[in-house]
Amino acid sequence: MPLIRETIVVTADAAGRAHIAPLGLIAEGERWILAPFRPSATLENLRARPFAVANLTDDARVFAGCLTGRRDWPLVAVGAGFRLAETLAHWELEVVEIREDAQRPRFVCRVARAETHAPFGGFSRALAAVIEAAVLTSRLDLLPRAEIAAEFARLKVIVAKTASAGEAEAFAWLEAKVAAHGGP
Repeated sequence: MPLIRETIVVTADAAGRAHIAPLGLIAEGERWILAPFRPSATLENLRARPFAVANLTDDARVFAGCLTGRRDWPLVAVGAGFRLAETLAHWELEVVEIREDAQRPRFVCRVARAETHAPFGGFSRALAAVIEAAVLTSRLDLLPRAEIAAEFARLKVIVAKTASAGEAEAFAWLEAKVAAHGGP
């Protein structure tokens, strides 16, 4: 299995309007692959403008917010796109190859520019739990409800023991989204 780096990706449509979405980047040598599901704004934006900005952030609220209708995060213009105003680092990605697929086309990218904005403060078990809960939430129509319920129950214990206020808030947003979808 390849390395997958969970990021917040900002793409822009043909008119230059930014779209923010959580997306795992797949490592392939020195390249990174973006594989958005069909249909999605990220997919359409990459076709319109073959450029994306991957944000390496430790703010769990951005991951959860994008999945729960909270996409209004401050942005800063960079290169041919945008990055989160509050991020630890960002990579400006240029699409160099497209591999078509019926479900998830692969956009192979090179890092055109990388910049660091703030120090990495260390690992957080709660952040990892929120990101895993975000991935599960993004697959509500793909995974069995029992599997999602079991995973959320396990992750909730980690969040309860180790979360900052922001991580707890993010997890609560995801729990509400899953509950509204008929989940646990």
